[in-house]
Amino acid sequence: MFNLKAEIYLRIIFLFSLIALISAYFIEHVLGHQPCNLCLIERIPYWFSIILISLIFMMKKNESFFILLLILTFIFSFSISLYHFGIEQGFFQESNVCGAKNFSENMSKEELLNILSEKTISCKDVTFRILGLSLTAINIVISIFFIITLAKIYNKYEKNK
Repeated sequence: MFNLKAEIYLRIIFLFSLIALISAYFIEHVLGHQPCNLCLIERIPYWFSIILISLIFMMKKNESFFILLLILTFIFSFSISLYHFGIEQGFFQESNVCGAKNFSENMSKEELLNILSEKTISCKDVTFRILGLSLTAINIVISIFFIITLAKIYNKYEKNK
């Protein structure tokens, strides 16, 4: 099993992932800021990290494999956030992901008209900021911090094998 310091870092990442998700849903459902599709995708790594860290503590084996998966998870988070930040800053054009809706072949005309009449949230519009930073910019910093921390845990674990 990991040393106490690695376990504390994993608990912090778990707790932070949980708080990030709760905050995202609070901002969306209580404060009324609708997320774009990339914002919704940026939540996936946090869900995945909660599952992986839970598995680490429940199984108490294959820790290095799960840590490696966590590193890859936050590399994905960093990549998506960097792309989203590039769209926000005008470095990249919005892709089809930003405007994609969930269309079904079995929709009635009324349902289709309702979906089409809804305002599409653009990936380049920042509707919520903390200390002047978009949540995407904050996610970039957090992802980098988690990647570095998890890489150190992984290296220490591999050295102690």
